[in-house]
Amino acid sequence: MAFLHNSIISSHGSLKSSNCVVDSRFVLKITDYGLASFRSTAEPDDSHALYAKKLWTAPELLNGNPLPTTGMQKADVYSFGIILQEIALRSGPFYLEGLDLGPKEIVQKVRNGQRPYFRPSIDRTQLNEELVLLMERCWAQDPAERPDFGQIKGFIRRFNKEGGTSILDNLLLRMEQYANNLEKLVEERTQAYLEEKRKAEALLYQILPHSVAEQLKRGETVQAEAFDSVTIYFSDIVGFTALSAESTPMQVVTLLNDLYTCFDAIIDNFDVYKVETIGDAYMVVSGLPGRNGQRHAPEIARMALALLDAVSSFRIRHRPHDQLRLRIGVHTGPVCAGVVGLKMPRYCLFGDTVNTASRMESNGQALKIHVSSTTKDALDELGCFQLELRGDVEMKVMACHGDGHGKGG
Repeated sequence: MAFLHNSIISSHGSLKSSNCVVDSRFVLKITDYGLASFRSTAEPDDSHALYAKKLWTAPELLNGNPLPTTGMQKADVYSFGIILQEIALRSGPFYLEGLDLGPKEIVQKVRNGQRPYFRPSIDRTQLNEELVLLMERCWAQDPAERPDFGQIKGFIRRFNKEGGTSILDNLLLRMEQYANNLEKLVEERTQAYLEEKRKAEALLYQILPHSVAEQLKRGETVQAEAFDSVTIYFSDIVGFTALSAESTPMQVVTLLNDLYTCFDAIIDNFDVYKVETIGDAYMVVSGLPGRNGQRHAPEIARMALALLDAVSSFRIRHRPHDQLRLRIGVHTGPVCAGVVGLKMPRYCLFGDTVNTASRMESNGQALKIHVSSTTKDALDELGCFQLELRGDVEMKVMACHGDGHGKGG
């Protein structure tokens, strides 16, 4: 009740012993608070059952006076006093020694509010005097004279301490502490779980396109999709094989990690999707999985220029005086894209466009961007890119479609 009064609900409004339930751990819990508009009585206004439910109701509520929040809280304290009487006397609500009154008569006498105020009978010889005083204060006629639940908690703790702690009380106290600790532990574990879930989702979004990752999270099958026009970028390092032969495996890994970390930071500024890296090969596409109209070619072109500029200032850790020479190929055309595999799923691209883009790169020149005629046509529509004609270049004819890695069959 102390917690309830300090919450946004602020009061119970209909506290009675039938609203106090005990769970399997002997912990008492309060029910039926809030949603006052649902408390419509089905009994007739003059029924025995209706008045029986009012035996815990404070006099000010019986008179039908609208009360502020603090008034409703004091009314809860009155109800608590009646429940305390039930516990102390091991009797029903509003015990009256030697009187045989029905609920309606009791409620009417309480409502009248005439001195002496009508209250339950108390045998002071059988009860602790302090407990009797607490009950009387709780059901005082003047709400201002009633204690709040913070004061009641302090009294009960003091009373239990002075009266000694039984084995059952100690057991219940330990179970309450265990429940509180368990709630705290569950909250901590929940926060840890949510943090790990966030990290896992962030990693998933880095491996797969956002829209595809969302479908997989929902347990949906990702259908392969055809795209009429996208632009694909390939690049690799000229002389990488010779460089690798003169370096240790750890130095090669460090070099590629430094280079592609730099690249990854740059491509975030463009509307592109990084398909993957294979060795020194770097593959990026624009126009899928989210279609962007005719912007895929200029997005890739601007990105390629930015990467080429970054390579000019890139330094190799173990060979600081050597200059990396990047070779870039770009092609525009239709592709089919989809998720392949269940374990370590990969978003792969298929079609002749992939193979042609790969050939544009492998037949390109160092520190230059080699684009196909279809990409040139797309860029010419904007009129803001300068291109030079290279001339005819013989390329190996592919016998089958690429596998999404820029490698033909």
